[in-house]
Amino acid sequence: MADEVLRARHGSVLTITLNRPDTYNALNRAVHDGLREALAEAAEPDVRTVVVTGAGRGFCSGQDLREFQELPGGVGQALEETYHPNVRAIRTLEKPVLAAVNGPCAGAGLSIACACDVRIASDQATFVPGFVGIGLVPDAGSTWLLHRLLGYSRAFEWMVSNRRLSADEALVWGLASEVHPHDRFAKRVEDLAEWYAALPTRAVAMTKQLFEHAYAASLEEQLALEAELQQAATQTEDFGEGVQAFLEKRLAAFKGR
Repeated sequence: MADEVLRARHGSVLTITLNRPDTYNALNRAVHDGLREALAEAAEPDVRTVVVTGAGRGFCSGQDLREFQELPGGVGQALEETYHPNVRAIRTLEKPVLAAVNGPCAGAGLSIACACDVRIASDQATFVPGFVGIGLVPDAGSTWLLHRLLGYSRAFEWMVSNRRLSADEALVWGLASEVHPHDRFAKRVEDLAEWYAALPTRAVAMTKQLFEHAYAASLEEQLALEAELQQAATQTEDFGEGVQAFLEKRLAAFKGR
């Protein structure tokens, strides 16, 4: 299981690599178990940014269909035991999660990428819905996530058409926030992850919480949560450092506390 998902620490950045390159990192139970363990490590206080990527030429081709045909208890139970905990863990992780989409990203692999906070793409990346193309419906949170990322009409049309998006199209749509030539992609991911890790981690986490809450909140509910979390932010060490740095006209040295 340890070989199915690799973990590497570089300072306060944790890189999680799906590691089944011969299948374009297709998802099976071993990958889900490894991802769950990696996301548990990502919750440790000294991790301030998480990068999720794939080994070899692909990000993730989605569910391993060979295993899909042998699911005890049915698909619904399998989703709740595998995909759902990891999607929830990514969305509730109190730090930024970057999807480094290095190549093809399809099906439930697309769901995992969309669960991340930011998607950075290589110019060799492609994005394919996959589900309807084999007579299935989108799952692993993809309808919830894509509805919010793209809007209903575009998300619906794309999911049912099963059309392959290039990296440049994903950028235009807002699905990816950046696209870079493949030979410079890894360096850009590294630089961006380090930039996120240098931010005031608690403020970033609470900003993530606020945007998550805003989807279903009334204005009054959102105002109340903003006030609550702003009060909490003023109690952090990073707030004190930020104010002092501003007054001294220097760059702040945030510690994530």
